This record gives sequence, structure tokens and C-alpha cells, in this order.
Amino acid sequence: MTGYGTIWDPLRRKYVAHTPEEDVRQWFIIQLRQLMGVPEHMMMSEVGFVLGKKKFRADIIVYGRDTAPAAVVECKRPDVRLDNSVLDQAVRYNMVLNVRYIFITNGVNTFVCRRKDDGQGYVPVSSLPSYEDMVK
Repeated sequence: MTGYGTIWDPLRRKYVAHTPEEDVRQWFIIQLRQLMGVPEHMMMSEVGFVLGKKKFRADIIVYGRDTAPAAVVECKRPDVRLDNSVLDQAVRYNMVLNVRYIFITNGVNTFVCRRKDDGQGYVPVSSLPSYEDMVK
């Protein structure tokens, strides 16, 4: 029953409100673990940080073995269109996080971008990176 009750978040280790966006977040945590090989203990959800004087929350951050952020995931409800404004939101987060990979997903579509080798911007990638690729 999406939108009612609670759902277990293994990263926060607690029950959270069961919303359409939370369904997408929990689904993507599974994708990170099973398809990309990200160890659960190397992820955090709903991570707060400050950019300028504004407070933000990243849906999911993947950390490298050195504990530096390696990837950020922005999750939206399935009915939200993944457009440039969603990507811009994740790129803005990266001004603080400085990650190599950015994921945006609504559970229907998922887009992945990798930081250019020169560090100046991002390019789309056509396949999901492995955890090893994320932390290179």
C-alpha cells in the first residue's frame, strides 16, 4: 500500500514513511547492491549537507573505501519526469560532494553521468558502473 504506513530503510536502520519516492529509493538501494556490487555499509540515505547557507539532503550517497563520496543518487516519484532540472539538482549537490558518478532515477527511467577526466562537467554513460568503477 504505497503512501501508507512505513517501510524499512536498511541504510538508516529504521522504518520511514512509505511514499512513492521512498519506494524508488529502496528499489535503487537494491540495484546498487545487487547490480553494481555496492556494499550496504558503503551507502547512506537522506544525507544532509550545506551548500552556501541552504540545507540539502541527498537521497543516496555511495562512499569509497576512503570514506569520500563516490556517487550521488537523486530519486523522484515514478510520475516525475527526469529532465534537466532534476540533473541540475544533482549537479548542484556535487558542488559539495565532488563525486565521480551522478544517478537520477524515478524507478521507471534511470540516467547515469560520469565526471569528465578533466573534472569539468559530466558525460552520460550507457551502462551501470560497478562499485569498483565508482571508486577508481
